[in-house]
Amino acid sequence: MGADFHRPTRFRPGAFDAFQGGDDPAQLSRTAHDTAAALLARVRANPDPEILARLVAYTDEHGIDAIAELWSHASPKSLPGALWRIYLLRALIAQDPEGVALAYRRGADASTTIDPVVAGAVTPTGPDEVRELADRILHGLFAGDFAVALERAAAFCRVAATGTAELADDADATDRIHPDRPAELTRRALRLTELADDLRACARLWRHDSLD
Repeated sequence: MGADFHRPTRFRPGAFDAFQGGDDPAQLSRTAHDTAAALLARVRANPDPEILARLVAYTDEHGIDAIAELWSHASPKSLPGALWRIYLLRALIAQDPEGVALAYRRGADASTTIDPVVAGAVTPTGPDEVRELADRILHGLFAGDFAVALERAAAFCRVAATGTAELADDADATDRIHPDRPAELTRRALRLTELADDLRACARLWRHDSLD
């Protein structure tokens, strides 16, 4: 999967929409688990601000493919799987902050849940706000409450999924120039929903000391 990404964070067209969950846990690489556990333990034991800043911005310099090589094939409900999904979400936001911000605003307006509050995006939510939120969530994994950071990310994904589905409906009704657009947006909404489900499950496992 890592070979499909261009440095530093650009996706090939449709890469996020085609994203699938990880393999069966029995097939996971031990390296993925060991590196994720070692990195998290080391940083959380000594959350040096300079190191945290480098970790948050790691894919800006090295690309999402560098993270993918380590963790992208891990089970969705594992520590490396959780870290991969947070970095993947941040890369999506970095690539298209305007589009993600629009989807989030539409979803927040339509939401009947507390997800917008849990996600914690500053309102009005524009490109700068979603980028800043992605950085805060990733920072929270290494220096805050790990489960809370995952739950915030999951809530953000659910809100964005709702908004993306609404945009798909709009495109289906009005966009005759790009006939594939509704299907692309629908796939993205589905991927965001799956991402939210995986992150929420990881948060529950972490709270029960069962995420490894």
